[in-house]
Amino acid sequence: MCNRMRAASVLGMLVTLTVLAGPAHAQSIVPDLEQEIRQRAAAIEDRLIAWRRDIHEHPELGEQETRTAELVAGHLKKLGLEVKTGIANTGVVGLLKGGKPGPVVALRADMDALPVKEPAGLPFASKAKGKYLGREVDVMHACGHDAHTAILMATAEILTGMRDKLPGTVKFMFQPAEEGPSLYAAFTGKSWGAKQMIK
Repeated sequence: MCNRMRAASVLGMLVTLTVLAGPAHAQSIVPDLEQEIRQRAAAIEDRLIAWRRDIHEHPELGEQETRTAELVAGHLKKLGLEVKTGIANTGVVGLLKGGKPGPVVALRADMDALPVKEPAGLPFASKAKGKYLGREVDVMHACGHDAHTAILMATAEILTGMRDKLPGTVKFMFQPAEEGPSLYAAFTGKSWGAKQMIK
């Protein structure tokens, strides 16, 4: 899992740099930065794993991701990024302006967990409860959003450390409520997750 998380993070950053650089410059810029990205990713791998385990142990349902949002916003602020919170209730956006002109690229991670009971066994297994459709339920990151959030936190740190070489701007979007009930909008009249964040 750890090597897959680091590989996903590195791959995501390389794709981002390719898009930012544009097709004409991608072949010359991206290979030059790949080694640096890999070194930086390896250097923070232990923290990436710690973030993922912490988020896994403390899962939160959609529109209830207050602890996760605070963790994310605190990290982005420490990096010196422009940070907006409370988007679509609990969403967070961090803005990184690169040192060179270029396009804007958005990178997204979903933060919410599912109303599922986690089997015991892992030292960081969830014991969390939450409110789901009016009743108390067990809560678990059973769909990888803990890893997505941790990977995007690491990506933000690595790209911020390379800000001067970055052509363009990156929006780090941490989305709440991706796992909405299928009939949520019909019952409540509210948008859910991505639609609300885009609004």
